[in-house]
Amino acid sequence: MSVSFSASNNAGLREEARGQVRVMTATVEPTIIQEPPLSVPARLSLAPTGSSPGLLDGAWWPRSRDLLREIPTLTDALDACWGRITHVTVNPTHWPVIPRKVPVTGHTVRVGWFAAEQDPNKVILLSYTVGRLDLLVIPPETDPAAAARLMAAATVPPGLRTASGLMADEAISHDTADTQGREEEWETDGGAASTAGAAIGISTSTLRR
Repeated sequence: MSVSFSASNNAGLREEARGQVRVMTATVEPTIIQEPPLSVPARLSLAPTGSSPGLLDGAWWPRSRDLLREIPTLTDALDACWGRITHVTVNPTHWPVIPRKVPVTGHTVRVGWFAAEQDPNKVILLSYTVGRLDLLVIPPETDPAAAARLMAAATVPPGLRTASGLMADEAISHDTADTQGREEEWETDGGAASTAGAAIGISTSTLRR
């Protein structure tokens, strides 16, 4: 946006310049106000305080595979109830981009990765003052019912299942439920009765021959 304004000449100017008007132009850039991002609470479940230590300390259900977006939400929740997170390690299998540092509230978290040494379905959180947390990472696209089962399984002491083991258990349970659902639907639609009727018809035809 351009703003123009005029200034009259000083009394000391030469006579021939007297009465002239000098025009000055200034350019003013529009002010851009950025709204802060909405704070979304972390979907997190931790094992009860004082419970027997296991292979996992809880579960985390992120909303995306973007660590720059997800880590600040996670640390905000944990800083208040557990301790300040200083380092995070992941397996790169399920994380397309791994930043070296992530700015969070009040400090910066360093991020590392281990391809062979760390379970691909687990995140490790480190704190200088408190210690370490191992969390199952529930895929963002998981349906709420399955996510609830996984969160419960990851927090039941003594927690002898690995992160990948719990994911495999859930996959088997899901497949079993699908099979049972199809069988119940088949029964509801009269599948057994239809099959029995067909068999009787075949037997009758055979006897008449």
